[in-house]
Amino acid sequence: MELRPGRKEDVPAIAKLYDLARAALKDAGVPQWQDGYPNGDDALRDIEAGHGYVLTENGEVAAFACLAFGVEPTYNVIEDGSWKGCGEYGFLHRVAVDPVLRGQGAAGLFFDELKRQARDRGVRIIRGDTHRLNLPMQRVMAKNGLELRGVIHVEDGSERLAYECILE
Repeated sequence: MELRPGRKEDVPAIAKLYDLARAALKDAGVPQWQDGYPNGDDALRDIEAGHGYVLTENGEVAAFACLAFGVEPTYNVIEDGSWKGCGEYGFLHRVAVDPVLRGQGAAGLFFDELKRQARDRGVRIIRGDTHRLNLPMQRVMAKNGLELRGVIHVEDGSERLAYECILE
């Protein structure tokens, strides 16, 4: 697998990954992403902002994620817990992995890259969130050193479990 910044021509493949992820979440009884978000337009915005990354397998787009730094407004209020770190942080959003690669560490490669970029920037905090019923992503976060810190609410008001890692 090769990690690289996403390109505009990757958007149709990314949109297909989102459709596959949406179907897998629905089959698992997870209501996350069932309203059409995220989609190709969201991926294009991530790519144009310099935050969209793809994993390719044999030259084909096999996974996508948004890796960003700054302020995620939905992280400003955390309930049933608290953030450990304060200051600038990196965060990972909109992860979609081809079902063929699930369980092969693809999502972990995005976390590795986010951590690398954080260290290069002198940032010590990584955050992420996922739906309470999205057990695979909860396992990925825990496996990559993120600790459950509480609950946040996304733009539509629905809750997400909030995770954080303080880098050494």
